[in-house]
Amino acid sequence: MEKLTIGIADMKLAKNQGTLVTYALGSCVGICLWDHLIKIGALVHIMLPINMETNRTSPFKYADTGIRLTLTKMEQMGARRARIVAKIAGGAKMFNVPGNGSLGNIGQRNVESVHQVLRMEGIRILKEDIGGSTARTLFFDVATGEGTVKVYGNVQRKL
Repeated sequence: MEKLTIGIADMKLAKNQGTLVTYALGSCVGICLWDHLIKIGALVHIMLPINMETNRTSPFKYADTGIRLTLTKMEQMGARRARIVAKIAGGAKMFNVPGNGSLGNIGQRNVESVHQVLRMEGIRILKEDIGGSTARTLFFDVATGEGTVKVYGNVQRKL
């Protein structure tokens, strides 16, 4: 079975089989999108909530443009929006920043943005492993739609 690695601000698609994996999900969020009927899966690794770039040179860096572009690419391969579901992981608070500003909790802002974009696009979230203060590795099996999250200390959780 092929394993595809998704970098930061990156996305990969697979059909029928393969494992998609992304590392270093601290404040970043990994979004697994899956159409169970035709077994198309995608994993996008976003860093920030909203694309503020004028050129949009890195659409997968942001929740809004990254999720929407991924859904478009899945639909071009035959996926149907009504069948696509999501699983998400990440959004940790990695640093303690003094004060009540949102700068120190970009993970929470990322999660809120992912929730909002998925809701606006009509995509249901089946499971999530979010928050906390530990980085995660996310594995996504395209054949089964099963996700696995590994955290520090080699702890594994099904997603």
